[in-house]
Amino acid sequence: MNDTTASMQRRVAEHYRRMSPQERMRIASSMFETARRIVESSLPANLDRTERRLAFARRLYAGELPEAALRAYAEFRGD
Repeated sequence: MNDTTASMQRRVAEHYRRMSPQERMRIASSMFETARRIVESSLPANLDRTERRLAFARRLYAGELPEAALRAYAEFRGD
């Protein structure tokens, strides 16, 4: 479904074209952070670290990445 007129789509596209790469990156980063917070808030509170990371990765990337990659992310210990 698309309820945006063609003229408005062109105006929005032009607006983004005028932005610097840094501005576009800042917007994308902010949108991802908002999505991350929404997903995090929807996960059960009783999950341990690995379970929480796996649930998060599945919610965002299921169908995009193989299960092995999601599990590797969940089990990664960077500390």
